[in-house]
Amino acid sequence: MPYYQNNNFLNTIAPVTKNLLIINFIVWAGCWLTRGMSLSVALLFGLKSFGTAAFSPYQLVTYMFTHVDFLHIFFNMFALFMFGSIIERTWGAKRYLIYYLATGIGAGLVQLLVWHVMGVDGITIGASGAVFGLLLAFGMLFPNAPLFLMFIPIPIKAKYMVIGYGLIEFFFGVFNYSDDNVAHFAHLGGMLFGIILILYWRKKENRYYYNNRPSVWNKLTKLFKKKPKRMNINYRRPETDLEYNTRKQAENKEIDRILEKIKHSGYNSLTDDEKKKLFDASRK
Repeated sequence: MPYYQNNNFLNTIAPVTKNLLIINFIVWAGCWLTRGMSLSVALLFGLKSFGTAAFSPYQLVTYMFTHVDFLHIFFNMFALFMFGSIIERTWGAKRYLIYYLATGIGAGLVQLLVWHVMGVDGITIGASGAVFGLLLAFGMLFPNAPLFLMFIPIPIKAKYMVIGYGLIEFFFGVFNYSDDNVAHFAHLGGMLFGIILILYWRKKENRYYYNNRPSVWNKLTKLFKKKPKRMNINYRRPETDLEYNTRKQAENKEIDRILEKIKHSGYNSLTDDEKKKLFDASRK
């Protein structure tokens, strides 16, 4: 039987990410068609201040799929496209979708809290909170992966990119310029809920270790046990800078190859050795 490779661009995008992109563009089209109307899609789905008559709990979900300005949806969906498929294929569809919705809802809750503390009424829309959650997840999963800012041809490690974005959002959120209509604290809320969820999952996956650590009594009794004779150990000479850099470049090249394999064939196509390398790299 002949084999035909499917080169359809949409098939290169992980399924949940693809559906999120489609839903966002459909809602954006509805916002564009109803712009200027008193019952526009944006007004119906946008997140309003808690305690007002216009607020409804469903808005904590719908607001993150709602965009009016084309550049707003373009940059949010571009980031979703760039990071979403890699994270989805690393975690799996179920965990990825839970994370995306949780960080988006968490971002909305933080924005509602900030409005309540400041005593203002507002409305916010956009997937930026969930997108910032994805950026944080990528930075924690692949901290040393090189990223490029637009118009700046200098690679920046993902972990530093995440820290930089977080500080920028905090700065603009605190100073709250009068002409700034960006929900900076919602972005920070997405990152906050993201790191809480990731740390919870990591602790849950390692609960065998946490449940089987030596007790305080075992540690004390161990002090009085006869210590074994000390063995003579021949230490290796330390690596030179050249040897270290060569080894790190080889490791980074291998991780890039594995990520590319995930992008084209999915996480399940990895061998056990490749999965172990990817897991070890994500914890450094």
